[in-house]
Amino acid sequence: MSTQMNSNMKVKEVMLSLDKTPVIAEKVIMKEALEQMSESSLGIACILDIKGSLLGILTDGDIRRKILKIQKPLSALFIDDALDHAILSPVVILQSESLIDAILLMDKKQVWDLPVVDKQNKLVGLLHLHSAVQTLLAID
Repeated sequence: MSTQMNSNMKVKEVMLSLDKTPVIAEKVIMKEALEQMSESSLGIACILDIKGSLLGILTDGDIRRKILKIQKPLSALFIDDALDHAILSPVVILQSESLIDAILLMDKKQVWDLPVVDKQNKLVGLLHLHSAVQTLLAID
């Protein structure tokens, strides 16, 4: 596959499917969120409501910054709701957008992962920068 051919690719062709995307429910505590993030090895968890709509994201970086900022024991943080520490208005992309536009957005916003949503803000997958660039640069 040539780079020129890859430049026409859409996000939906490269994104991780929903079943491979780290997802947690709205009322999950931080300890469980951390366990889910560790299982996926991506450093992100998408927080969904019962209908599958994206409420926010939690990243390794968010947790690190929170630990440095708050003045309470780490054990107390573990029992907080993950949503209390999440980014509630994350940068997202539609699955119909071009892969190049997604990578440019990731660069502009300085993020490694983009939740992929449909027009109703339901999570449909996750775009990881590494796989996006790798796909874009793939050459026969």
